[in-house]
Amino acid sequence: MRIIGVTGGVGSGKSAVLNYLEDHFDSRVVKADEVGHLLMMPGRACYEPVIELFGEWIVKEDTSLDRQAIASIVFQEPDMLKQLDDIVHPAVYQYIVREIERSQKERTEFFFIEAALLLEEKYDEICDEVWYIYCEKEVRMERLRRDRGYSDEKIESLMRNQLSEDEFEARCDFQIYNSEDVAYTHLQIERRMRTYYESM
Repeated sequence: MRIIGVTGGVGSGKSAVLNYLEDHFDSRVVKADEVGHLLMMPGRACYEPVIELFGEWIVKEDTSLDRQAIASIVFQEPDMLKQLDDIVHPAVYQYIVREIERSQKERTEFFFIEAALLLEEKYDEICDEVWYIYCEKEVRMERLRRDRGYSDEKIESLMRNQLSEDEFEARCDFQIYNSEDVAYTHLQIERRMRTYYESM
């Protein structure tokens, strides 16, 4: 099984790339953000530690955590964000390691890990290679305004907290250009995946 990390700046279109891979190849896709949300659900690994950090007031009537309230706090208080990350990130990492082991037993051909902080959290150490999804800043900003309703201030804040284009390029093994039409993105994916099948 080949393990491939997928990363890139916010709004670069990582999800669209992963959806195509999942639909067209024998692959398992795991997104770190989604795992984080799963592990903060009642009864999961991060649920009680997060309540201990923020207090009972973040628990909603249905016993789930008020992620919007948590986000508003950590956006204003970097120290709280670090403490939250210290709870969630190691748990997500361990979950993904277990999923890799399970997929290997199931003889899945490709395992894709998607994370905005893939390099910062050292997922590259468990990947055979890492893909960088590249998209121009202006296109990313327009996508985030249109699809997520983000303000320019929020977009700029998110982008400041991510690696620069030069850092992504230096630390990744393969780059997909995802600013133009979707057919060109798919063509790049197909070409890369073909090289793996040819080497099997």
